[in-house]
Amino acid sequence: MTPAPHPEHGMEELCPAGSELYAQALRAGHVTDTQAGSAPCLLRFGLLQPNVDDPGRLEPVAAAVALHELLRGSAERVADERRREARLTETFAPLLRTQEPPAGPAGGPATIRMHSGLERINQAISQVMADAREELLAIHSHPTHTRTSPSLFALALDRDQALLDRGARIRTLYQHTLRHAPTVQARYERLRGDVEARTLNEVTERLLVFDRAVAFLPANKDRTLALEIRLPALVDYLVTVFDRLWHLATPLHPRAVRQPSLDGVTLRQRAIAALLVEGHTDTAIADRLGMNVRTARLHIAKLAATLGSESRAQLGYLIGESGILKQTGTAH
Repeated sequence: MTPAPHPEHGMEELCPAGSELYAQALRAGHVTDTQAGSAPCLLRFGLLQPNVDDPGRLEPVAAAVALHELLRGSAERVADERRREARLTETFAPLLRTQEPPAGPAGGPATIRMHSGLERINQAISQVMADAREELLAIHSHPTHTRTSPSLFALALDRDQALLDRGARIRTLYQHTLRHAPTVQARYERLRGDVEARTLNEVTERLLVFDRAVAFLPANKDRTLALEIRLPALVDYLVTVFDRLWHLATPLHPRAVRQPSLDGVTLRQRAIAALLVEGHTDTAIADRLGMNVRTARLHIAKLAATLGSESRAQLGYLIGESGILKQTGTAH
């Protein structure tokens, strides 16, 4: 009879099938290797061992003996890691003595470091975030949210809530096109604490600044490289950029502002009109405003219909004559 598939479980866990088979082995004094196929975790834990005269016959090993062997192996691995740490420290000691970086925030080194790979980047962000106590400033452009996996979304949410629970505040900027994104809506339905969000037509590339002392920036287009910045002058500059964008932005959370329409032209269409006058293509406009080309062209068509334009060249002229770009406001 073919044994049932072994259920997935943790490396340090014993599944119910394993517990039952081990109890059976204790009662009978042995089980067959075929039976053991339904619970390979017993062999991994050393709770079964082949009979010397009959390898197909597996006999139980006392749990205390098996545990002792496992812990001894674990202790040896820990000792090996400590010896490796000691060797690395000894190797780097001469280099550390010859390099004394200038002091950065909180007495740490003033540096710019490059992190490679999403796992390493998220690990670095988590480490800095665990030490933050006052504030997180963040800018998230459109691609960040369209590609965020559920696991990364949950990780970010847990990190943010832990920061808020320590009494810190979070300020986040998005593009207007993300005002109704499900991930953004879910984020602010679940976060509790001093958290605010605002939106703009255009934002910079992704930015994270912790306690106005450490910043993270993407270092390539697909964001598999990131810079960790601890240079006070550069971090101060990034904070100034954020603050100026923040004051220009439209509140999203906790208070959303209703989209106005002036003379039949929405603020979104006015943002597109400004880029049309500058001579940008439909593709460039869509990219700048975080929307797809089809949506951009739909807005352009509505704008042309409102202004009575019959051609692209005439549309640019009518935009200038209408005075809509002289009106103030922000788009949604």
